Amino acid sequence: MFIQLYEEKFMRFPQGKEKALTFSYDDGVQADKKLIALFAKYGFKGTFNLNSELFGAQCWHGRMDEQETFSTFADCGQEIALHGARHTFLNRVPLAEAIKEITDCRAYLEGKFSRIVTGMAYAYNGYTKAVKDVLPALGVDYARTTLSTHSFALPEDWLEWNPTCKHSDKELFSLAEKFINLSPAAEPKNRQPLLFYIWGHSFEFDDDGNWDIVENLGKTLGGRSDVWYATNGEIYAYCKAYSSLVFSLDGERVFNPSAQDVWLELRGKVYKIAAGATVAFDKPERV
Repeated sequence: MFIQLYEEKFMRFPQGKEKALTFSYDDGVQADKKLIALFAKYGFKGTFNLNSELFGAQCWHGRMDEQETFSTFADCGQEIALHGARHTFLNRVPLAEAIKEITDCRAYLEGKFSRIVTGMAYAYNGYTKAVKDVLPALGVDYARTTLSTHSFALPEDWLEWNPTCKHSDKELFSLAEKFINLSPAAEPKNRQPLLFYIWGHSFEFDDDGNWDIVENLGKTLGGRSDVWYATNGEIYAYCKAYSSLVFSLDGERVFNPSAQDVWLELRGKVYKIAAGATVAFDKPERV
């Protein structure tokens, strides 16, 4: 191993895994029911971004009514997140109206589902710097865009979280194969963990007659012991817990002040840093 990499520390996902897979789907439509069932079949987890004032709009891609929405998402094992009360272009309204669009949606979802909701997807990918800058004050931790990166890097800006690709991307399955075959621990330089983030709208599978995409993703990416299947919010929370680690001056001890266990790799060994614990690393062998 290159000496300059000898002391570098690399985040690993739960149980020391190098890779994570997450999904994000918008609008709360009838086709979400089938998608959730397929996610359960293959062990996938994702985030469903809901509007709070468009229930039952069948002419708008078959949106579920209020009771259907609740019964579908209340105990499905997936995350719910904000998509604006009325699916408004947040970059085309005054900032005060954009704030109301976000807070009305958050207040409704939290009240209806009895949970804290801190994630979001920008409707129509519409946002401005002013909108993004106000999100932390509104309790929003992360917000997804629709801009594909075709990479597996973690976001540099959680309020401008660009996914890897949409499910209709022509490179979807080549990216999936690349994701499977890459191993950060085998890399001499870039040993960072990998995140594959896929987004879309479930009604598009009906419109395009291609539900086989989900089935094929399941066969390709499902049930893998080296992949952490997580919601957007779980990934955000884990990364924040990791970033809160406190290291000694010489880098040979670490304290985890968070309430979540985290894992890291140092000198080719993976360590579990339990919540509230201080861990001393094995002494290096100098050559």
